[in-house]
Amino acid sequence: MADGHAKPNHDYHIIDPSPWPILGSFGALIMAIGGVAYMQYLKGGSLHFFGLDLSATFHIWLLIIGLAIVLYTMFAWWSDTVKEAQEGHQTRVVALHLRYGMIMFIASEVMFFVAWFWAFFDASLYPNEAVQVARDAYTGGVWPPKSIEVLDPFHLPLYNTIILLLSGTTVTWAHHALLHNDRKGLVWGLAITVALGVLFSAVQIYEYAHAPFAFKDSIYGATFYMATGFHGFHVFVGTIFLIICLFRAMAGHFTPQQHFGFEAAAWYWHFVDVVWLFLFACIYVWGSAGATIAAGH
Repeated sequence: MADGHAKPNHDYHIIDPSPWPILGSFGALIMAIGGVAYMQYLKGGSLHFFGLDLSATFHIWLLIIGLAIVLYTMFAWWSDTVKEAQEGHQTRVVALHLRYGMIMFIASEVMFFVAWFWAFFDASLYPNEAVQVARDAYTGGVWPPKSIEVLDPFHLPLYNTIILLLSGTTVTWAHHALLHNDRKGLVWGLAITVALGVLFSAVQIYEYAHAPFAFKDSIYGATFYMATGFHGFHVFVGTIFLIICLFRAMAGHFTPQQHFGFEAAAWYWHFVDVVWLFLFACIYVWGSAGATIAAGH
């Protein structure tokens, strides 16, 4: 076995035994129990587990401990993956399978957002049925609901659209710089992309803080915040992904021949770009047509 690891005569990489899958599963279980207990606590209920009233005592600590375990597992597991790449274990076949895995992950993310678009279109195209399903989601038979003042799609949303489109060009610049072994262009392209990602998140936080409607006010607010909020979370994750790539680029980890870590981050960022274009066109522009625009928004 040791000799097989040291002198492989095949294109596959046999990884060493790893504690991260079981540790990550354990952390996810604790985090899920803590999250459910916390939600029960917020609505005045309780969750009992082996005789303990978790929603009254341990909900926050379970959530924090579970999250800490998951985050540590992610850091350690991905550190091992980076180490394997630097040691030359990501052969042609391994890299191909990693690409397949990233493609399947992005496909699953597409279906995740399809669910939120489905919810939005179901409520917007059939507003009377939305009333029947939830009596507190009064729409007045129109969309957006009569009581809702919406955001101006050609104010902050358009500004954020331009920011993300620019970030897509800068990450592509970084990719081409890497392929031509231009280390300076790679670092600058990634740095500017990260800055644009942070700027996008800041603008969206400002937009949420000054929005004229709340999550719980109506079905419009619920579908709006779920779709745009989860996209904002993906921007946050993608920004962290790119920051890690930036540090790795500064450390000289990527080469024109082997740079899957950067490539995966670029794919993910382009996916975030495309989803935002659909959100802007469908939810901000089409979804606000004919509605009252809130003053100053």
